[in-house]
Amino acid sequence: MVRLIGQVGATICYTAPTFYRQMAPFARQLGIGRLRISVSAGEGLPDATRQLWKEASGIEMLDGIGATEMFHIFISAAPEDVKRGAIGKVVPGYQAKIVGDDGQELPRGQVGRLAVKGPTGCKYLDDVRQTNYVQGGWNFPGDAFQQDEDGYFIYQARTDDMIITAGYNVAGPEVEACLLLHPAVAECGVVGKPDDERGMVILAYVVLKPGQEPDAAQVKALQDHVKHNLAPYKYPRQVVFVERLPRTETGKLQRFALRQMAKEST
Repeated sequence: MVRLIGQVGATICYTAPTFYRQMAPFARQLGIGRLRISVSAGEGLPDATRQLWKEASGIEMLDGIGATEMFHIFISAAPEDVKRGAIGKVVPGYQAKIVGDDGQELPRGQVGRLAVKGPTGCKYLDDVRQTNYVQGGWNFPGDAFQQDEDGYFIYQARTDDMIITAGYNVAGPEVEACLLLHPAVAECGVVGKPDDERGMVILAYVVLKPGQEPDAAQVKALQDHVKHNLAPYKYPRQVVFVERLPRTETGKLQRFALRQMAKEST
């Protein structure tokens, strides 16, 4: 990808965060040619990946969230308006809010469901998904977010990817973002594993960087890393080392496949 960008004189690149992580060392070595805009797409952008690419390329990544049903990105931030850890603010022409299960808007800082409306959208014809997706004129893409006092939206997880363990709600992508900051981790995916005592336990599938040992000491090091940088209740009680993670052709992590793997290992 990096060589191709230089060869064809590409000025804009759209790809998934996992590919930016893989491209970073080559961008540092080979340069990025005429590239001026890097757009992250397909899944949540961990801040560790944003900073890694920025250090390698000099480009502040353009992130955003949209939906097939909305035909458009509705939350984003220009490079000069980026706030670390947040996706951005509402794109002009759209409205967005964070609501609870009752549909009422939540106070700033609380995690809830993202509701969006604007000039674009579509309908599921004769399909129950229409009732679930559009409620009271608002579209519900199925994402859990929080909004800070400055109006920035902070991604947590897909609503069906939230891990409820011993009464705590934990967002898998948050734990992934923390693990990616550890120097031994190349890639990771975090899901909930069914557990009789806790309901779910946090399970991390980890791809290590070359030269790193997949042993008990490594497991403890990763667990301690999450405990110290997030919170003790958010650490993965189980860590499984794998050679690769299941992804779509566009690089999007297939968490449903990880959940199935976790379920089968119960």
